[in-house]
Amino acid sequence: MKKRILLIEDNDELRENTAEIIELANYEVLTAPNGKVGLEMALDKKVDLIVCDIMMPVLDGYGVLHSLQKNESTRNIPFIFLSAKSEKDDWRKGMELGADDYVTKPFTGSELLVAIDKRLEKRDMLRQDLTQDKSEAPGYVNQIEGTNALENIIKENVNYFKKKEVIYREGNKAKSLYFIQKGKVKTFKTNEEGKELVMDILGEGDYLGYLSILGESIYTETAESMDDAEISEIPLIEFNRILQSDNQLLEKFIRILSKNVIEKENHLLSIAYNSLRKKVAEALLICSEKFNPHATPSFSLNVSRENLASIAGTATESTIRTLSDFKEEKLIEIKEGKIIIQDEKRLRRLVN
Repeated sequence: MKKRILLIEDNDELRENTAEIIELANYEVLTAPNGKVGLEMALDKKVDLIVCDIMMPVLDGYGVLHSLQKNESTRNIPFIFLSAKSEKDDWRKGMELGADDYVTKPFTGSELLVAIDKRLEKRDMLRQDLTQDKSEAPGYVNQIEGTNALENIIKENVNYFKKKEVIYREGNKAKSLYFIQKGKVKTFKTNEEGKELVMDILGEGDYLGYLSILGESIYTETAESMDDAEISEIPLIEFNRILQSDNQLLEKFIRILSKNVIEKENHLLSIAYNSLRKKVAEALLICSEKFNPHATPSFSLNVSRENLASIAGTATESTIRTLSDFKEEKLIEIKEGKIIIQDEKRLRRLVN
């Protein structure tokens, strides 16, 4: 039986052409001219995957996805957004709502079909795992027990790291997932000349190493504590056993992974194309969001100039000069080496 794809797109020509491309790949296609009609069809018809535009009249793509996630019968249908490149900044919102993938306009037929094939393949694999006789599966625990098992491992396997101590190194075999109980951690890649490029700054409640663990490969970056930290270690074999029994936990990590990929992509684009001032301003805002999540007034950033330069993708000397300029412009204040952001709105305007 052919798998059924629901295509929701308000542009008549694009909808017809896209439907034809999908049909030629041996899928059955249902089409809807707006989000409201598409949502009604998704609730009424059994579909295997949904391809949906974001900007539409009556009900936009976010509204469609939000409604589908609230319904027990539709929340697990793979969902792919069609997004214009100008809407790239809104991707995070879609991932938080539960979107599985994005295809940017204009797109080729092969790009769309690859995305559809991959999502359906993953959905089928999940279904196969869930329909196995779990009572005979080794190490089986039910969904609630799976979540509790992860929490117990996190509580029981706490390691203590000093400032600048390496947690794992780029290129080593990925054997464990890590959870930050306390402290800050940076992940970075190193080029042949030994120069660091910071990939992420992580803090309390964040996971480390999940990209490598989910791929069962090597660590793709080095993780190093930025201050004294308490970090739980979750062995790969235990993590995989828990994931096999807890579909919601698996979906959670897929969403974390998707969000992380988008953030890194945007950061790398910034490093590649933004001016020096924009790069340093963005690095300050990234650190502020990570180090001061509750937006406490007059919070001081205790971050080394080397780390800040690595996050910004600039030379340390250039970063120091730019910070001096920002201080003269009263965007920031520097006290005993610590940075206090004085005018966040103007810094954000520099980035945007």
